[in-house]
Amino acid sequence: MTVALMWEARAVPGRGEALLAWAGERLGGLPADPSPLRRETFRAPQDRVLVITWWDAPYDAVLPELTDPPGDLVTRAVHRWRFESMTAN
Repeated sequence: MTVALMWEARAVPGRGEALLAWAGERLGGLPADPSPLRRETFRAPQDRVLVITWWDAPYDAVLPELTDPPGDLVTRAVHRWRFESMTAN
């Protein structure tokens, strides 16, 4: 089964690049075992950053996730979602 973990945060206005850099550093520090099948980082207007990681794991598996960024970097709590792929691999 493929599980996708989504992590989305909104930076304090003007701090989008700092949030993007923070997320990139944390992704590089995730444990190598297990490692994601794939990972992507996105940005959007209003200084939003989205990270999606795909894992070969059961839906309820304990997987490494990005932590919350420092409070002075974001305007609200991080949003997290977990999805099960419905597409045949």
